[in-house]
Amino acid sequence: MGYIETIVDNQRTFFKNGNTVTYSFRKKQLQKLRDALKDNEENIYRALKRDLNKSRHETLTTELAMLYSEIDLAIKNLRIWMEPDKVHSPMTHKGSKSYIMKEPYGVVLVISPWNYPLQLAIAPAIGAIAAGNCVIIKPSEHAQATSAIIADLINRVFDASYLTVIEGAQETSEVLLQQQLDYIFFTGSSHIGKIIMRAASEHLTPVTLELGGKSPAIVDEDANINLAAKRIVWGKFTNAGQTCVAPDYIYVHDKAKFKLLKAMKKHIKALYGKEPLRNDNYTRIIHEKHFDRLEKFLSQGTILHGGASDKGILKIEPTILDKIHWEDPVMKEEIFGPILPVLTFTNIEDAMYKIKRMEKPLALYYFGENDKMQQQVMEYVSFGGGAINDTLYHIANPHLPFGGVGNSGMGSYHGKYSFDTFSHRKSILKQTTKFDLPFRYPGSKVASKLVKNIMK
Repeated sequence: MGYIETIVDNQRTFFKNGNTVTYSFRKKQLQKLRDALKDNEENIYRALKRDLNKSRHETLTTELAMLYSEIDLAIKNLRIWMEPDKVHSPMTHKGSKSYIMKEPYGVVLVISPWNYPLQLAIAPAIGAIAAGNCVIIKPSEHAQATSAIIADLINRVFDASYLTVIEGAQETSEVLLQQQLDYIFFTGSSHIGKIIMRAASEHLTPVTLELGGKSPAIVDEDANINLAAKRIVWGKFTNAGQTCVAPDYIYVHDKAKFKLLKAMKKHIKALYGKEPLRNDNYTRIIHEKHFDRLEKFLSQGTILHGGASDKGILKIEPTILDKIHWEDPVMKEEIFGPILPVLTFTNIEDAMYKIKRMEKPLALYYFGENDKMQQQVMEYVSFGGGAINDTLYHIANPHLPFGGVGNSGMGSYHGKYSFDTFSHRKSILKQTTKFDLPFRYPGSKVASKLVKNIMK
């Protein structure tokens, strides 16, 4: 795949020639990207319908709208983001000025997954463009129609020496990872994240890893049960549960369990109909291998709601599983589908301790009305990000950083945090030549006393 080496070399040359440095260039590229998305909206709707059976509403709210929000925020604030940050200089540095410059890394690789194949390919690229980098996007081969649309609109509008899309399967990703890149941004599983990190270590390339994990939805005894049920159902079964921050399981107080499950059944029917498999707006599973993996979970515990599936159309009903134990296979890995196990607790402190002993999740959701307990849960348990009395909505706020911790990832992005992720913060001290403080030089007893006094 010699063309990949050529693309990387051309982008490195384009970057080193200073083409991406100016505010006007970066702003123009962001505007071109927005226009390209706008001009291709109908093709995007069709592609996502073909890949995942996504409705227009879901494509707009979970893919396009988030990208427009990110681009608009970057364009509005780009000049401010690019300005050096002035910082304080101590007494020992009298006469000097200190500041931090935001320097682009160079050639950035974005490897995106299939579950939100447009948004998760373009959103990191927005930050990389704003920060002044050249970008290679490798979209998922499992969402073929969307991958083709991204490649067409990017490669038709932009110079490949600046921004390009390279399609392909695992072999293509492997060749890309062999290149000497300046930054790698990956969204996907923890297993692949480890492979990415090993490859990046060969050239000491910095990485951002947006991974996943088993994100709990904790429902306490005093929660607003009807709203908790509605928001959990929406957060879990959007995109048929194929969302890295979807609630992976419910951990509910035993006194609230009956009311919660009753309300969830009602909201599932309201949102997806009595026969979700026949609902043309209900998202399908991406491919047969993933479908087969999910279907095995349906034999565990007791099905309280749903459970039907159709391999011919790759759909599984929104399903609630009861009588699940921590040792069951469905609790050993991220589900990433429309299956929601329910476990119970009687003491919230014990529940928090149990979650804290597990791998750190990408998200955590707590439903309860007590302010003190809300704060205690947020402080005690480590997780990437989350919400109190809601699910998923935190990732749609471009002013909040989105990212994982521990096994759920490293680094963050969205809004200014995307710009920061793709910028090296370069420390600069500008010293005066009008005078020179003698105390830093050796050989003066007065200087030594002065330093001791300053350091007290």
